[in-house]
Amino acid sequence: MDIETYNHIRSGDAGYIEMPRGLIAVWGKEAVQFLDGMITNDMKTLEDGQQMLAAFPNAQGRLLAVVRILRQGDRYLIETENSTHEKIFTNLHRFTFAGNFFVGDTSEMFRCIQVFGRVKNVAAPTPFVFEGPVSSTHFLPRGIADGFVKNIRNQGGVEITDELYETLRIESGIPLYGVDMDETTIVPELGLDDFISYNKGCYIGQEIIARIYFRGHVAKRLTGLMSEPGAVATGFSPGTELITSEGKKAGRITSVTYSPKLEKHIALAYVRYDFLAEGTELLAGETPVTVKDLPFIGTFD
Repeated sequence: MDIETYNHIRSGDAGYIEMPRGLIAVWGKEAVQFLDGMITNDMKTLEDGQQMLAAFPNAQGRLLAVVRILRQGDRYLIETENSTHEKIFTNLHRFTFAGNFFVGDTSEMFRCIQVFGRVKNVAAPTPFVFEGPVSSTHFLPRGIADGFVKNIRNQGGVEITDELYETLRIESGIPLYGVDMDETTIVPELGLDDFISYNKGCYIGQEIIARIYFRGHVAKRLTGLMSEPGAVATGFSPGTELITSEGKKAGRITSVTYSPKLEKHIALAYVRYDFLAEGTELLAGETPVTVKDLPFIGTFD
């Protein structure tokens, strides 16, 4: 990893990375009612120009995708990872015969640029911007995307490699579909704030998700782990099972990286409820690890 670029981003200066992501539009008189029955958050509360985080669950309350939804007038734009884009579009489109709403896949019309840090003015207005906890995701018509990137570079912005993005992602506690979550993940296990409404009424998978909530807690939840440098060689790696000092099963690691700012190896992992408290000491193979609440690093300086 390029440590100079890492320090540039971590100091709050601009960086960007282009990556494929899905952008699906839903509109029509019954769009809100339709989406409200498909996702975990309350579409009825979404005001024009605002956005919300939500999950698409299946009937068993297991995760199909985590998405951001942006309202623009009577149109709702759903931004999702490339790995879940086709699945969500197909899932939505198959219901279009059942009500007064429409579903369109607009992904190919845009290039998607994710921006970290401070950027003052862009060369052209961005039609669709989704604000994340540590970055913003811009969907730009293909004809203006190069000008957008040029403007970021003129302000001192640098391109972020896939390796660096992975480090920033894990430091920020952002799970990746197919790595840290998939269709075996029960939605509340992600531990994300404000992306589930427990009083909006019925939606697909609602019964299972509500039962977990009113029971009090999930059996396991995504959280962070920290360990000292050199830990990867002794078991601190994706897929490693976690145990307590007494040999009890405690969870499993999903993603690992080295954080230059923290000067430690860090990981995302599912940890059983009894061991979730920050500071709990566990073992990953032969490696001592410590539970750490997410995110590891919340903002850029």
